Amino acid sequence: MFYARSNIITKEMVYVALREGVSSEFVRGEIANGHAVLPANINHPETEPMIIGSKFLVKVNANIGNSSVKADLDSEVAKMKTAVRFGADTVMDLSTGTQIKDTRGAIIRNSPVPIGTVPIYEALQRVGGSVEKLSWELFEEVMVDQALQGVDYMTIHAGLLLPYIPLTTERVTGIVSRGGSIMATWSLAHHRENFLYDHFEDLCEVAQRFDITLSLGDGIRPGSIADANDEAQISELRTLGELVQIARANYVQVMVEGPGHVPIDKIAENVRLEDELCDGAPFYTLGPITTDFAPGFDHITSAIGAAIIATYGTSMLCYVTPKEHLGLPDADDVRAGMTAYKIAAHAADVAKGHPAALRRDLELSKARFEFRWEDQFNLALDPEVARSFHDETLPAPAAKKAHFCSMCGPKFCSMSLSHRLRKEQRIEIRAKMEEKSAEFRSMGSEIYIPSQP
Repeated sequence: MFYARSNIITKEMVYVALREGVSSEFVRGEIANGHAVLPANINHPETEPMIIGSKFLVKVNANIGNSSVKADLDSEVAKMKTAVRFGADTVMDLSTGTQIKDTRGAIIRNSPVPIGTVPIYEALQRVGGSVEKLSWELFEEVMVDQALQGVDYMTIHAGLLLPYIPLTTERVTGIVSRGGSIMATWSLAHHRENFLYDHFEDLCEVAQRFDITLSLGDGIRPGSIADANDEAQISELRTLGELVQIARANYVQVMVEGPGHVPIDKIAENVRLEDELCDGAPFYTLGPITTDFAPGFDHITSAIGAAIIATYGTSMLCYVTPKEHLGLPDADDVRAGMTAYKIAAHAADVAKGHPAALRRDLELSKARFEFRWEDQFNLALDPEVARSFHDETLPAPAAKKAHFCSMCGPKFCSMSLSHRLRKEQRIEIRAKMEEKSAEFRSMGSEIYIPSQP
């Protein structure tokens, strides 16, 4: 942000501009005014620069991480690689089990995309799970350690204030954010204000030193559609807007996290309020999950909300896997969540008229109509799935050149029939042109013919 405000275009800004198909000056301007962030810790040289903002391609984050129930370092690295393979623009390590530091280090060193964390999780582990023993000094120590490893952005639950906690008592699902519940418990145990809020200027100093982007967590986001857009959620959002201004004043890049569980009719209001209260800071939303009745399919119910909220202006979507609310996702769940969310993000980009998104749809449509099966597979979001579905019934190499698929067969393929109609029309048009040509020659091939008296 300091460079951007000083009218200096860095090599990272140039790289991002090339990826997004815009000018370097446009990238610099969006970072300078706080409407976009370029998360890139100085200690994470493996990452490729990317940008998050409403005027750029919609990004997708994948959450991974171990738990106290299941912890395996290699599995988390594998999940990260799966997420990146299927299009994750960033990955968050939300580990709460054993080997948190080693797991995070392995993920960072193998990751070509920015890595995010929630430092309060590790802080809690260091005090043996005793929330009351948490302190600003411990949190700062964890934040610095993670920054030295190369974490690019950190979720900070600094907007959950003591007066907001009673507002959640009448909710159906109370406080569902893990970080939010930790900070609420600490505040009530000490009957003091959230120490992350009280030390937010100090927090910004650490972030600025390592060029870490702050992601302001929604600690009291709704955990059910019944609680969406309530007083607790909006009160915290107002405080997050205040913290956005403090972060920017300290040359710290900042984005704002959003819900959560929101029915379709309340999605637009969330985007409008965040833009208004947080001065256009990039909005980073979990879903939202649009209905609560489909455990096991929340990657679908939330992808519906994700496509809608991204069309309205959300900058980055946090994916949801089929295991949401049920268990710790594995690599297959990561793949399912990523494909659902890349579809949502792409659909929003198409709706907003982004040239890159439109171009890919056009090229795939042309390959489909021209029966270029290999091109169609390779342009698909998941080429392996597309190819395997086709080959289930038509595996022979010759089928890759056939002008039909197993759904329609050779006689009922609409596109094949369309090709035939076009050919017949061309023949008919050619015949009529030949007729007019013969008429022209029969009249002496004269351009101008005297009118008859």
